[in-house]
Amino acid sequence: MESWESGLISVRAALLLVALFAITTVPGWAQWTTPTEAQALRQAAVSRTAYTLPPEKLKIAQTLFQTRTTLHFVGEGWGILQLVLLLVLRVPARIRNVAENLTKKRWGQGFVFVFLFLLAITLLDIPLRIYGHHVAVAYGLSVQGWGSWIWDQMKGFLLTWLVGSLLVIVLFWVIRKSPEHWWFWFWIPTMAGVLFGVFISPIVVDPMFNRFEPLQQTNPALVVQLEKVVARSGVSLPPDRMFFMRASQKVTSLNAYVTGFGPSKRLVLWDTTIAAATPDELSGIFGHELGHYALNHIVLGLLFTALLTLIGFFVGQRATHWLLRYKDRWGIRSQNDWACLAVLVLVLNVLNFCSEPIENGFSRAIEHNADVYGLEAIHGIVADPQATTQQGFQRLGETSLDDPTPHPFVEFWTDSHPSTASRAAFAATYNPWIAGQHPKYFRP
Repeated sequence: MESWESGLISVRAALLLVALFAITTVPGWAQWTTPTEAQALRQAAVSRTAYTLPPEKLKIAQTLFQTRTTLHFVGEGWGILQLVLLLVLRVPARIRNVAENLTKKRWGQGFVFVFLFLLAITLLDIPLRIYGHHVAVAYGLSVQGWGSWIWDQMKGFLLTWLVGSLLVIVLFWVIRKSPEHWWFWFWIPTMAGVLFGVFISPIVVDPMFNRFEPLQQTNPALVVQLEKVVARSGVSLPPDRMFFMRASQKVTSLNAYVTGFGPSKRLVLWDTTIAAATPDELSGIFGHELGHYALNHIVLGLLFTALLTLIGFFVGQRATHWLLRYKDRWGIRSQNDWACLAVLVLVLNVLNFCSEPIENGFSRAIEHNADVYGLEAIHGIVADPQATTQQGFQRLGETSLDDPTPHPFVEFWTDSHPSTASRAAFAATYNPWIAGQHPKYFRP
């Protein structure tokens, strides 16, 4: 009976993986590349003039790139090593004992254990976090004071503890019910939680960290300009879904993003972006963000996340089971022991590091498609879409101190967007409106 059940689960999982892979890759990630687009990409790969920095600023950008790269990989390595050290020192087992001594209620133990375990990890991480914020302030990318920064860290900790505790309690309940197949059954509530989080974040979570206002109240003239892009795209985004975020209270960089779905769907422009960019450049930025909705990138991203999460849980269950051969050394009783969470987190951290290139490759692909969409969306609205978009990337790079020539391996492994230099070069050369060519998304 056990063998039959295992086979059934494997078949269901395999079918689901195939379905998700097909849905994810075909319509949204690996969309066809037009001849004009392919030519522009080839030219962008060798261009060195579309995005440049003066010598003094270039040196600063290159140093910042090296510092950020070091911080990223040291942080990833330390995140894995610290869990090994905690296990060797039997810290999770001791935290479990504290939780069990405080309460006999299983759910109460879960909240206590996650709080203390998360606190231990946070304290071990805090030196790198402090240094990261110091770097951002030193390079002029952040203007956030230490008091405000610490308060954001505390809010993030409490939010992670509450949400994480609920998921962990569900996880161990599922493990008790299905020790061999919890990876599949826990994946279902996990993805339900992700969907709920994406929906509720713009309404509840984001306002905890930043101030948002309707764009129509702060800049009605800009809304009129942006509505021209909305009308051309055909995407439904009424003015009350356009928001203005006071990012300048914390950062100096530029950004805009889309978030939420259904009633929480919205587009957010940072005040730093509005202050620095021209109306034409803002139209291009807005067109890019609209592209994410028009090309169903929110849905595709969720499906891609579901696929990687399912694979991660499957491999995580197998790897955790294998590592539990050391459970006596670590003071762990069984897979159902609260202390076993440290083993699972260790495995998932390793898997997350190894999957970074996959996740970022997917992200760069959809960001490129949104770039194409944004260029085409403002054609006929601004006088020169290519020059406008290129100048927008030049401004973005200068403000963010982006290195014009990032190391290809670092870009491949860590970057969720194509490099600023390649995006600027593509924008300068992509011209599907010449005779014999057609736009990719706005066909005549």
